[in-house]
Amino acid sequence: MDEEKKSARHLMGKRVVTKTGKIFGDVSNVVFEVKTGELLQLVLKNTTGYCEGLDLERTKNNEALIPFSAVVALGDFVVVAEEDII
Repeated sequence: MDEEKKSARHLMGKRVVTKTGKIFGDVSNVVFEVKTGELLQLVLKNTTGYCEGLDLERTKNNEALIPFSAVVALGDFVVVAEEDII
């Protein structure tokens, strides 16, 4: 992934999709390491049935979490490598 720095706020509301076009949901928040600013996970809202069928890590509010390490592209969408998630 391009190492160009972007503000996490640019991720808010973006649709999260797989490389094959499966939709997971929309970014509602990010989890990051406070000391380094490293993005760790994306918190999803408006999750799809496909996403709900996966055994993803969840917040205490039952929001789906996607590891940021699975992100392969950022643009109009956040594209993730499904094989890095499930």
